[in-house]
Amino acid sequence: MDSIAFGSPALRGEVIVTGSHGGTSAAEYAASYGVAVVACNDAGSGKNAAGIAGLRGLDASGIAAIGVAHDSARIGDGLDTWENGVVSFVNERGRALGVRVGEPLKDQLVALIEREEI
Repeated sequence: MDSIAFGSPALRGEVIVTGSHGGTSAAEYAASYGVAVVACNDAGSGKNAAGIAGLRGLDASGIAAIGVAHDSARIGDGLDTWENGVVSFVNERGRALGVRVGEPLKDQLVALIEREEI
């Protein structure tokens, strides 16, 4: 989805890929939906790492959170995030599931789903 705001609690337990930044408001949406995994754009990190600040906090909700590099996928474009995103940030839950920085998002999420770890 292009914006995490397009989601809903009907996505509980799902993997979602968004074009949204990974800031605190995006994390609030992900937590309220109860998703298993969320991928967002790192938005160039920004001041005080604001572009991924929310992703760090999702460990407390048990959500694997992934940021993709802003220069690998267009911000606000969920399809581009899926097709071209390269992981630039992973929270602890995501690392525990085997998601690695520097690898294509799509490949890692497909592998994760195939392993049925979520």
